[in-house]
Amino acid sequence: MEKYKFESKSKENLLNLACDELKVTENDILYNITEEKKGLFGKKYYIEIIKIKDLADYGKSLIIDFLKGFNLKGNVEIKIREKSITYKLFTDNNGILIGKKGHILESLQTFVRQALLNSTDIFVNVIIDIENYKEKQIYFLEKKVKKLAREVILTKTDIKLDPMNSYDRRIIHNALSNFDYIETESVGEEPNRCVVIKYKGKKSNTKIN
Repeated sequence: MEKYKFESKSKENLLNLACDELKVTENDILYNITEEKKGLFGKKYYIEIIKIKDLADYGKSLIIDFLKGFNLKGNVEIKIREKSITYKLFTDNNGILIGKKGHILESLQTFVRQALLNSTDIFVNVIIDIENYKEKQIYFLEKKVKKLAREVILTKTDIKLDPMNSYDRRIIHNALSNFDYIETESVGEEPNRCVVIKYKGKKSNTKIN
């Protein structure tokens, strides 16, 4: 996985110059810009760039190695959208990789995401799904919290959900963001952080934190 570095005295033009040189658009890359003082008044700016496709391919190689460790054969498909990388896995034993309540799948996703961060010092959102397991989980989670939101509206009583990870909390915030008379808020500290569905008498806001 190759990293590209450029420097310039102008921060404003640095990204454009780098993209022109690499023949890419900003949507095709991840980057960090740093600055270094030169003397009393001068500055020099540096940009380090990684092509998202290269990063996605590296993540795919990690997943393939992981599959080999389980003696599994399978295919890994990559989808890149809005600088988020999604891997879809198809193996000869999906149950092993998913694990009880998806805990192995979640661990694999965390491992790949952290490995990419360690290699680049740039955060990229990574989603790993096996035979649409997560899509189904999202569907059922959204269906459940929408039902609970209607109960909150009817009873005007807040409902506190069970602790869950940040990914699931965000799904809930997004699912209920357009509900009238409803506000969602994350409360508590990790790993016991959870979402509260609150009744509001007017159009509400969503607090994601």
